Amino acid sequence: MANALIKHTNSLHDLLDKTRMMEGVAPLLLRLYLAPIMIQAGYNKLSHFEDTAAWFGNPDWGLGLPMPEVMAAMAAGTEFFGGILLIIGFAVRWISIPLMITMIVAAVTVHLENGWLAIADSSSWLANERVMEAGERLARAKSILQDNSNYDWITGRGSVVVLNNGIEFAATYFIMLLSLFFTGAGRYFSVDYWVARGLRTPAQV
Repeated sequence: MANALIKHTNSLHDLLDKTRMMEGVAPLLLRLYLAPIMIQAGYNKLSHFEDTAAWFGNPDWGLGLPMPEVMAAMAAGTEFFGGILLIIGFAVRWISIPLMITMIVAAVTVHLENGWLAIADSSSWLANERVMEAGERLARAKSILQDNSNYDWITGRGSVVVLNNGIEFAATYFIMLLSLFFTGAGRYFSVDYWVARGLRTPAQV
């Protein structure tokens, strides 16, 4: 009985191992998910560079960072060109490092004081005082809209929400980039794979 169970378990493992031939799909999907987010973020910073640099440097209503023009250029370039590299799957492990640093800086300097949640949801067990207080504001905003506008039309494409701007998205992107740092761009669907295949032995790919 025990031998039969072991044999059956080994057969299942062998079946699972056959799926490894398509293990490049997972990093491909991570790359394609992250790329447009990074490219859009970088493009927005580049197309409004003076405003971005001013926000990076101003200590009163911005981040108060040193050398704001340099910092803004580094962040924008990393996101924009890093996103392009993610799409084609080139130098993915290398570009993941500055992209992760960008996510850490964003989380610490912009989002950390707001807690975890990106959207204020007072029903979440992750809600902090800021989110709970935002619930009152949201209820008031809905009441005003219902009394003074076509509320059904306004909410026809989604509910009215309050942006909490917590670290949720930055942390999620960091984790996805960390995964790419360890796995690389993946088999078959990346420039990295084919470059490595041409330069290294099959056992090393």
